[in-house]
Parts: sequence; C-alpha cells; structure tokens
Amino acid sequence: MQNDSRNNSNNTSVSVLMINGQGIMISVGGQDYFLSYNRIPWMREASINDVLNVQMCGNEAVEWPALDIDLELDSLRHPERYPLLIKRNPTELLEA
Repeated sequence: MQNDSRNNSNNTSVSVLMINGQGIMISVGGQDYFLSYNRIPWMREASINDVLNVQMCGNEAVEWPALDIDLELDSLRHPERYPLLIKRNPTELLEA
C-alpha cells in the first residue's frame, strides 16, 4: 500500500514493504528503513491494516494515524541519535 502526500512540494511517498516477526520495513522516497520492534515496541501488537495505513506528515516525518505514531525521518536515518527512553514515573528515565 502506498500513500502519496499531495501537499508535499517534492511529493515524497511512503509505503510498507514488509512486516515480519522482527519489525517493519518501509520505503520513504525510495530509501528503505527497517523499524525493529526493539526500537518501536508499541507497533509489535498493531494490526496489519493499521501498519499499512502510513503516510507522510509534512516533508520530514511519517505517521500512522490509527496508531497515533509519528517518526521523524532523521530518527530513521540516524537511530543512534534517538535512544529509546522509558519513564516509569515522572522523575525516572531508563534507557531501553
């Protein structure tokens, strides 16, 4: 499934290429990215229809509207710059 954002000046498109037990592979403007469930655990239990319903959010992010998930393209290009942090309470941060 491919969605084109008609509002983008460069008409960047995003599509899901693959879903397996390890994660999701998407293509954004011809560049492929693997989204491991280790980095995006909130998508592990998502329905296939919700995962396939991906679209561009402006020029620099992708979104899954039904899942209320937005990811900046920079976080896909450079995941090491975006460590996954978990809050158990307002004052505690743990690296995942």
